[in-house]
Amino acid sequence: MYKILIAATAFLLTPALDAQVKIMAPAAGFGVYAPKDCSAFPTNGVLSYTASTNHVRLYQAYVKNVNNLLQRFKELEQEGKADTADYAELKRRFGWEFNGMRLHELYFAQFGAAPLAENSELRQALAAQFGSFDAWQAAFTGLAQTRGAGWAVLAYDRPAKRFLNVWITDHDKGVPAGVELLLVLDLFEHAYLTDFQLDRARYAQAAWGALNWPLIEKRFAK
Repeated sequence: MYKILIAATAFLLTPALDAQVKIMAPAAGFGVYAPKDCSAFPTNGVLSYTASTNHVRLYQAYVKNVNNLLQRFKELEQEGKADTADYAELKRRFGWEFNGMRLHELYFAQFGAAPLAENSELRQALAAQFGSFDAWQAAFTGLAQTRGAGWAVLAYDRPAKRFLNVWITDHDKGVPAGVELLLVLDLFEHAYLTDFQLDRARYAQAAWGALNWPLIEKRFAK
């Protein structure tokens, strides 16, 4: 009987899943996720080449785990075991793996050191809500100092036309339903420990200076 093995990181979880999940060909209508091309991330200027490539490997493990879990769901469903404790525990785990995949995709893509124009719609909208763009930046920088493993996120609630600075604990706790994630900052220790030791503020400053703001603004303009 399949048992989920809880691990501290995706590096540890991957062998556990590989050892117990039979890889099966995708069934009709069943999609398999492929890792995004992250080849540009090691040259973005935020992290060293070693830290960047290790970070990408971690992301690739999340993609692999998502696919393994989806295939295991299919197996259990075909076996009539969708009401079992094993199935339920795997479903609880799925949000961690899936959000780990998607948050990293947003994170890797947003770097490129391109400034935000003074007259940009995003800058003006943030200033209108927070009093000034600098005031929003200060609030977001403060959020990035939150203790614990997680993500600092600028989210946009499009129906309300309102920005939210959100802390996501781990990958899957505290994500407001229905919001759009515009800017994400990985604040797990693996993201900064190699290059910045425990100095989160210096890491956040380095990340800030390397952001591709036109891409972030495209996320807002959708």
